Amino acid sequence: MTAATDPTPDPAPSPGSVDGRPFRLEFAAVSDVGRVRKDNQDSGYAGPWLLTVCDGVGGAARGDIASSTAVQQLRKLDEEPAFGLVDDDLIGLVSHALHMAHDEIGHLVDHDPTLNGTSTTSTVGLFDGAKLTVGHVGDSRAYLLRNGAIHQVTHDHTFVQTLLDEGRITEDEAKTHPHRNLILKALDGTRELEPDLFIVDLAAGDRLMFCSDGVCGYVDDPRIADILATGTPEYAAVELVRVSLDSGSTDNVTCVVADVVPSDTMPSAGLEAQMVGAAAELKRRTTKTGQMTALFRGHRMGDTGELDPIDEEIPDGAIAADPEEMRYALQAPSKHPKLRWTFGLMTFIGVVWIAVATGFVWSQNQWYIGEQDGNVTIFRGVPTTMVGFDLSEPYQTSDLKVSDLAETYQHQLEDGIHSKDLAGAQEKVQSLADQSAADSGSGS
Repeated sequence: MTAATDPTPDPAPSPGSVDGRPFRLEFAAVSDVGRVRKDNQDSGYAGPWLLTVCDGVGGAARGDIASSTAVQQLRKLDEEPAFGLVDDDLIGLVSHALHMAHDEIGHLVDHDPTLNGTSTTSTVGLFDGAKLTVGHVGDSRAYLLRNGAIHQVTHDHTFVQTLLDEGRITEDEAKTHPHRNLILKALDGTRELEPDLFIVDLAAGDRLMFCSDGVCGYVDDPRIADILATGTPEYAAVELVRVSLDSGSTDNVTCVVADVVPSDTMPSAGLEAQMVGAAAELKRRTTKTGQMTALFRGHRMGDTGELDPIDEEIPDGAIAADPEEMRYALQAPSKHPKLRWTFGLMTFIGVVWIAVATGFVWSQNQWYIGEQDGNVTIFRGVPTTMVGFDLSEPYQTSDLKVSDLAETYQHQLEDGIHSKDLAGAQEKVQSLADQSAADSGSGS
């Protein structure tokens, strides 16, 4: 996976730095359910190292759960990254977080079929004190205001955007196109995830803005630039939400604004990480013992089940059919003998590929408990390798030391303790932890 080209201008020279980091962020986040929707399917987060907006899609399939789940996963990135990491390492961090969010949504759908069809856009920025690593899927957007000029940092993954890119419609036609809300990429836990990933170099005085399409779908870029050029991040975020609603936005509206300031300036009073929208209403659940959340580092679960679902403005057939399949039709094979032979060979290769892919997909729905770096760890896949390919990867690492377990359990971990699903694996790890604690208590 390669990084996209950075569309932003070159930054000005950096001022004096603190601990090698020339900048820090002043930030604010605001989300509003709007004047039409019954519930807020947007989620947003702003912190010292992370900015993100996720816009849930799904209507009856509960887009609020998708966006909430994604932000709860992505917020784990809001930790001070090692300064001086190369671009590939930073991109790897963001890509991994997006895939974890993608997988978590898939697990929710597996356990509750009524959520089938839920998904969310995601635009996320990881700040390291000098630059911003951006990950993007869908039609939420990131903007950069520099020296009074606004730059759209992300590129929409929408059906209408492909028509614009191909020159088949104009900007004015795109605003009223009947399928303007149809997105081609999203975090949904089912289709292969291919986010845009790239680096944006920052300069003192830059202002960043992340928003759902409830903002950019109703307020044009010059007006956004005018608002971003005024006041504090909080003022700009509130004003953008207000203007979006006044402009007729029928969607939820979420806006995250952040200023890039020299790191040696005094932070604003009371500046703390902010979570808004559906994610802010996410209730934290625990297991029967009430200890599962503490056992896994950074693991959070929850839902917003008390909210009433509503229908989204998605064109008929958009959920059932892949947008790309609607745009392109398969061509009938030629009757020429050589082409028929080639087509037959390709069909055979396709059948073999499908068989291999099916086996891989099956392996990725398997779970087992093993050991990594001395800790009890839940793995996704099967504990074996085949022709050089590793068929499993660590998914969650617990604080439970293998050395604290009885020898019987230690031997079982060497071969892997299988489980039918992730929840069963988590319960087994909790059981091992309880058994270890009981053994320790009886030994004392």
